[in-house]
Amino acid sequence: MNGPSSQRDARSTLTRAAPTRAAPSHAAPFDTLLIANRGEIACRVIDTARRLGLRTVAVHSDADRDARHVRLADAAVPIGPAAARDSYLSIPRVIDACRRAGAQAVHPGYGFLSENADFARACDEAGLIFVGPPASAIDALGNKSAAKQLARRVGVPCLPGYAGADQDEALLVAEARKIGAPLMIKAAAGGGGRGMRRCDDVDDEAALVGLLRAARTEAQGSFGNGTLLLERLLETARHVEVQVFGDRHGRYVYLGERDCSTQRRNQKVLEEAPAPGVDADLRQRMGEAAVKLAREVGYVGAGTIEYLLAPDGQFYFLEMNTRLQVEHPVTEAITGLDLVEWQLRVAQGEPLPLSQEQIRLDGHAIEARLCAEDAFAGFVPQSGRIEAWSLADGHDVRVDHGLAPQASISPHYDSMIAKLIAHGSDREQARRKLIAALQASTIAGLTTNRDYLIACLRDPHFANPDLSTRWLTDAAAAWHAPAPDARWIACAAALRVDQLGAVHGDLASWSSMGPYERPLRLRVDDAIWQTRVRTLGDGRFEVAVRPPSGAGGDTTTFSIGVDTSTPGLLDVDGLRLRGRFTGQADAGHLDLDGVSARFDDLEREPPTRSGGEHDGEIVAKMHGQVVAVNVADGQAVSRGQILLSIEAMKMEHRIAAPIDGIVHNLAVAVGQQVSSGRSMLTIRASAGAPADA
Repeated sequence: MNGPSSQRDARSTLTRAAPTRAAPSHAAPFDTLLIANRGEIACRVIDTARRLGLRTVAVHSDADRDARHVRLADAAVPIGPAAARDSYLSIPRVIDACRRAGAQAVHPGYGFLSENADFARACDEAGLIFVGPPASAIDALGNKSAAKQLARRVGVPCLPGYAGADQDEALLVAEARKIGAPLMIKAAAGGGGRGMRRCDDVDDEAALVGLLRAARTEAQGSFGNGTLLLERLLETARHVEVQVFGDRHGRYVYLGERDCSTQRRNQKVLEEAPAPGVDADLRQRMGEAAVKLAREVGYVGAGTIEYLLAPDGQFYFLEMNTRLQVEHPVTEAITGLDLVEWQLRVAQGEPLPLSQEQIRLDGHAIEARLCAEDAFAGFVPQSGRIEAWSLADGHDVRVDHGLAPQASISPHYDSMIAKLIAHGSDREQARRKLIAALQASTIAGLTTNRDYLIACLRDPHFANPDLSTRWLTDAAAAWHAPAPDARWIACAAALRVDQLGAVHGDLASWSSMGPYERPLRLRVDDAIWQTRVRTLGDGRFEVAVRPPSGAGGDTTTFSIGVDTSTPGLLDVDGLRLRGRFTGQADAGHLDLDGVSARFDDLEREPPTRSGGEHDGEIVAKMHGQVVAVNVADGQAVSRGQILLSIEAMKMEHRIAAPIDGIVHNLAVAVGQQVSSGRSMLTIRASAGAPADA
């Protein structure tokens, strides 16, 4: 990424130091760094550490033994089973891994133990450098309630709310009524949208208590702390955050701000820097307030102060993240700095490389979080093997990922696959570059949010920009997943037959319809397309496509040429198209002309029980753990009633009844692990209620 030359020149290699086991009460040199994390952030830290000449050590669960971060590190230590609580969240196991590998320092990344004050203390007691703030600073700022009390004390603006230690339910109800609606209920510990609920009617006590209990349960399960805070909801605000840095010599700087208003379910989707519409005066006021908070607690290292920015330009303190943020690359892009390098410098006792006056911002950067989830169907998380992947970088586009050649997405961890960061001379250039990079990136075998991200970037609210934390929820209500048309199906059929011919040679044995013409039925989602493929030789095909039953339209015939010398290059009725195709034994994945989808080959696929919620059967759509069961066998339920909840990829997913009826065959209990496709219960329709209502 480009940045001011004075900032690029500030980068230099850290001196490798002799190992030391002295207790690092302040700082100490080190030459071996253990990364207490996984995935793309572990790979990101390893990259910088290796450039600085440091030896790197990875830790991994049993599920991650072949992960990319394990392959990249100089050494790797197994730390337990797949469940995070038994591996990445186990402080004793991480500390023991440092001892076994000879590491003198620990970088926590983000998530897991990164904001755990007990972990920072354990590192110090073990004679290890914790690459982050001291435990006292995490205690003071890492908890939202404590941080708000501190912010009010030092004069940083806060919204009306309650952040007290008394968590009596009746008191919380009374405080909520004092604050008024709309109201946000938040977990005092942790983040990422977990343990957060919106309340629009504080006078409905039953509903309010239900939201409080749900937030507390999710907070306790996610962070081991069920403490809640209450805060007045600012409807049209933007989410703007300031990157701060402190060293052990009492020096502090802020590195501009980021706009993270593009959110869904209080989780960030797109982030950008600098924030649109923030002028130099507002940037300075927010930055100086952020530094005031950091200085008050003797903060060391990278941290982020998050604000709500009202339309009138007034900002209000939300919380501090006492770690490196997921979205730190957009700050790196516009400053030309490596924030991980700064973290490692400061951890060794060096002063900050630049003063506030030396920091310059150059251009604009936007980051997109590519996740394994079905964004157009309730953000259902996806897990399993990735058949093939291609992520577009270059031309001012950076990609951070943790994908190995034979990659898979585990149900035990966060669903993020990669981050794509585009940098341009201005916001519009960065936006267009990011759209192009996403269009050129493919994850075959799993559904991702790629097309949802493209829709976000193209929406007029984002392009103009007209941002608030609500814009995405409102705009996306009308969005739909790009659907294949007859031409897409024809291309999929031609590529499928071409693949089968290459694998099996004699196409005649594949069908009884003759050697040069054969039927092919392709299923995409719930639609079944009938095709007839005629092979003409030399990679040429004639494909007749009949629309799915009930869709209407006539059979259409296409002339398709498959370029055998250039994979993915097609000639469709004289039009050249480039796609990305991956074929499996009974399925395929085609990314072509704006549609990226899996199809099943019904000619080769044996009949199987359909999944989903047909006729009242409730089937798990994801791997996860049952965290709530709200019904019993024989109980009458109404359509829309919450039946049970599954926790998967750090999110709680509530499953509602699709019809009115009676519960039968309840086959799951709280604490049980379920796999995708598992039948959990059945609802038999009540008299007079249609089974497919």
